[in-house]
Amino acid sequence: MNLTTHYLGLELPHPFILGASPLASNLDRVRKAEDAGAAAITLHSLFEEQGLRQEAGLDAHVHAYEESFAEAGSYFPKEAEFHLGPDEYLAHVSAAKKAVNVPIIASLNGTHLGGWSYFAKEIEKAGADALELNLYYQPRVSDETADNVETRLEEIVKSVCESVKMPVSVKLSPFFTSLAHFARRLEEAGAKGLVLFNRFYQPDIDIEDLELKPKLKLSNSSELLLRLRWLAVLSGRYQLDLACTGGVHKRDDAIKAVMCGADVVQVVSELLTDGVERLSDLRCEMSRWMEDKEYESLAQMKGSMSYRHAPNPEVIERGNYMRILQSWEPADSID
Repeated sequence: MNLTTHYLGLELPHPFILGASPLASNLDRVRKAEDAGAAAITLHSLFEEQGLRQEAGLDAHVHAYEESFAEAGSYFPKEAEFHLGPDEYLAHVSAAKKAVNVPIIASLNGTHLGGWSYFAKEIEKAGADALELNLYYQPRVSDETADNVETRLEEIVKSVCESVKMPVSVKLSPFFTSLAHFARRLEEAGAKGLVLFNRFYQPDIDIEDLELKPKLKLSNSSELLLRLRWLAVLSGRYQLDLACTGGVHKRDDAIKAVMCGADVVQVVSELLTDGVERLSDLRCEMSRWMEDKEYESLAQMKGSMSYRHAPNPEVIERGNYMRILQSWEPADSID
């Protein structure tokens, strides 16, 4: 079965790649991911705040508020809590590239122009095959318009893309007023791919100690539906490669993502739970299913359920919405 796919200018033997996570934070894990059959490996993120801390800007900014808000110093992780500092991250990129034969995709996470271009250049020098920009941002102030937010993020992408030759993908949240339009803006800014979607890890509240508590909740297959919709909408609309991340746990999840237009699927939570060896299982399970359904290649299946194959997708979507709302009945309903 031919599972070959292309993503960010890379020819990959199959669509299963390791998503950004601690699973690639040291060389032993990187090698283990390659041994498990990862088509490419996305390294954990270098955070914008780490660069600021290195320049002493973040510490000064945080400490300036410690007298006003007792908990302010705890908003950001301590330096020791990061897996690797900026210099160590660059060394890790270089070492990972030398340690394995699969493509290495580095990751930058932030929301301001700052030193993104500088670190992107350094990451490229370190040998990364591609770069994933994780635009993690939640507007809170009432005078910040949607266009202002999108323009700032677009400027980040353009600045980074103009500073490097390696392909750049952008990892987004689904919370944009017009995601399809913003995708076009990012393509015009130089992005070669989109990663759908970022997961927001919101803190919980400890009502006894009266403080915020970081809480990590891994994804499940139910989160895939939102990704499927936007993969189907964006597939074939622009010259952007599409990666699905969040909600891919089973063979069927991956098949659905590819049918909606994903070029690759990033897997993380499933591997954190059941081990990185699951990558090999997922690949084999997809291949067997495709053989049973008489597919000859992944390319034949990719995008087959996208909106570009629907005669009137708006009518279909609205009709499905109304049918779902009308179909539910309480469990104790009486005929």
